[in-house]
Order: sequence, then C-alpha cells, then structure tokens
Amino acid sequence: MEHVRASAVLTLAGAGAALDAALAHATEHDLRMNVAVVDPGGVLLSFARMDDAFAASGEIAVDKARTVVRFGGAPTAGLYEALAGEDAVIRGIGNRPGVAAFGGGVPIRVDGQLVGAIGASGGSAEEDAQVAAAGAAAVTGNRS
Repeated sequence: MEHVRASAVLTLAGAGAALDAALAHATEHDLRMNVAVVDPGGVLLSFARMDDAFAASGEIAVDKARTVVRFGGAPTAGLYEALAGEDAVIRGIGNRPGVAAFGGGVPIRVDGQLVGAIGASGGSAEEDAQVAAAGAAAVTGNRS
C-alpha cells in the first residue's frame, strides 16, 4: 500500500489563533482593524471588526486574504509591485472586483504548504501588513 502524506490544513482553531494574534498586535499598536482569515479556496474561516474600525474596510480585509490564495500565496504588497508595470492587461487585474493589490494580505503556510491567508485593513498598507503578518506567524508557530 502506498503511503500518502496528509496535507496540512488550517483548522478553525488555527484561524482563531491567527485572528487573536492579529487583533493583539493591532491593540498593542493602537490600531483599529478588520481582520479576515480564509482557507486555500478563499472560504472565510474567521473574521473580526474591532470597535471603531472603519466598517467598509471589512470587505477589503476579506478581499486581501482571498487575493493571496487566488494569486498562489503571494503577499498583496508584492502583488501591488508586480501590477505597477506598463502592461495594461496586467494593470487591469488589480482593478478587478475582489482583488486587493496593496499591503495587508499575507499567506499562512505550514511546512511550506499554503493552508490559507490572512487579510487586515484599517490602517496604512504597512500597518495592515504588519497586523496580518503577526496573525500568520501565530499559526506557523502553532502548526495549526
């Protein structure tokens, strides 16, 4: 019988750990954020909007997380740079509904495998990216 290696999976507990770590980082830095965690298919696993966070940026947080998994695990900050070129076809990708090509979306990987993504929105692109990275790091450390 052939041995099949089990794939890493982002569990609900892992998504919760990512969400909690991201919110803790935001609180520590006096930021008001929306944070979303999705699985590799872009399905929402966990979401929170902090008190006084800009409500409309909730959808942006979800879009950032989904953009990461739809573009093969690329952080959204890097996608922004890739889409900034002269090619009109490529630039058009960044203007499509549901694509968030600016900082704040970060992949969640376990053993090198993309198991989901986290998106944060509510601050600057750099602040959003830092909040999302804190969440992703919590999952990697927990191996959830």
